Amino acid sequence: MLFCLNDFLRSVANTIDVVETDIFGVPTNHSKRIAYISSKIAVELGLPIQDVFDLISFAILHDNGASLKVLHDSLRGDSKERLSLIENMQEHCIIGEENIKHYPFLNTHHNIIKYHHERYDGSGFFNISGDDIPMMSQIINFADTLDLNYDLRNVKKSSSFEERIVDFIEQQRNKFFSVQIVDAFFNVMKEDDFWNELSDQAIDAALKENTPSFSKDLTYEQIHNVTKTFSKIIDAKSQFTQTHSAGLADKVERMAAFYHINHEDKMKLLIAADLHDLGKLAINNCILDKAGSLTREEFEEMKTHPVITRNCLQLIRGFEDIAEWAGNHHEKLDGTGYPRGLSSNQLDFHSRLLACLDIYQALREERPYRKEMSHTEAMSILRRMANENLIDAEIVKDIDNIFREER
Repeated sequence: MLFCLNDFLRSVANTIDVVETDIFGVPTNHSKRIAYISSKIAVELGLPIQDVFDLISFAILHDNGASLKVLHDSLRGDSKERLSLIENMQEHCIIGEENIKHYPFLNTHHNIIKYHHERYDGSGFFNISGDDIPMMSQIINFADTLDLNYDLRNVKKSSSFEERIVDFIEQQRNKFFSVQIVDAFFNVMKEDDFWNELSDQAIDAALKENTPSFSKDLTYEQIHNVTKTFSKIIDAKSQFTQTHSAGLADKVERMAAFYHINHEDKMKLLIAADLHDLGKLAINNCILDKAGSLTREEFEEMKTHPVITRNCLQLIRGFEDIAEWAGNHHEKLDGTGYPRGLSSNQLDFHSRLLACLDIYQALREERPYRKEMSHTEAMSILRRMANENLIDAEIVKDIDNIFREER
C-alpha cells in the first residue's frame, strides 16, 4: 500500500507524547520540540530534503527506549528529575536503536539513536568524538541538551532567558557541540517566530509545517515489522504484559488460518493485535499493576485506553479497519462493553475475533491479582461470557478446539 509516512509520524509523535505524560507527569512535547529544532538546523545546514524528513523521524523517536520497563522501574522524583534520569541511562540509547531497525526511513542511516548523547569532545556514553559522530546524532544531541537544560517553551517570558541560552551554547562551542551546528542554530534563532513555535500551543502546527511530505510503497508485512516493535514498547509498560501483544498476534495468525481469512485482512488483524493496547501507555502503572479491584475512578481511566488507541491509529490513512478493530477490543455483544457501548449488529467478525482472543490471551497470563490460568480455566470463563451474550459463542468454540492442546 502507499503508506503516508507523515500520517504515521504524527501518530508516533502522539504516542511518544502519552509515554512522556505518564513517565514525566506532564505533557512535555519534548520529542516534538527536538524534532522541530533539528529540522530547522538541518535546513540551515543544507541537508537533502529526504534526510530532513528522516532526521525529524529520528528526533521524534530518540527517546523511544524510555518506555521500556527496565528503565521505568527506576524512575523517581519530579518530572524534570525523571526526564534527566532517563536521559542519563546509556541503555535507552541501545534499546532505542534496536527498536527502530525496521522503521521505514527514506535513506539508510546507522547508529543515529545510539549516539544521540555523544558530545563533540568525546565525553558522551560511547566516547565517540568529532565528525565520527553522525551529523544527525549531533543535531539531535544539540536540541536535546538545550531542551533538558532550559524551558524552551517559555523563552519569551524573560528578557534574560535567551541570553543565558546563548551564553551556554558559546561555552560549549567545540566541546559539547561542533562550531558548524552552533553557527547554524544562531542563524535559526534569529527567525521571528522561532521561540514562539516551541510553546505547547504552537509546536504541533510548527512541526507539521516544517515536515516534508513523503509516502512510501510498503507491504503490510513491512508495516507489521514496524508495529511489532511498537508492541514491545507497549507491552513493556507493565511486568504483567511483557508478551501480551506478541501472544495475541500469534493466536490471531493461527485463527486467521483456521478461518481462511484473506491475506490482507490477516495482516491488518496482526497489526491491530500489535497496537490494540497502544492507549495503555497513557495509563498509570499504579492502575495497570494494582493487585486489588480498581476503584470506579480508576476503572474510568482504564476505559480510556481504547479511545487513545483509536485516536492515534485513525490518523493513518489506510489504517481505518485497523483502528476500528483495535478500538473495539473491549466492546461486548450486548452493548455493555467500552468505550462506545457497541452492540452485536455494530461489531463485525474481525472485531469479535480480536476481542475473544484478547480475553483468552489475558487469562492465560499472570496478572497482579491472580495467577495465569490453564486453557481449561480460561475456557470456562469464555463460555460463561458467551452464554451471557458478551462475546461470540462460535468463536469461543473454535478457540477451544484450536488451543486445547495447550492445557
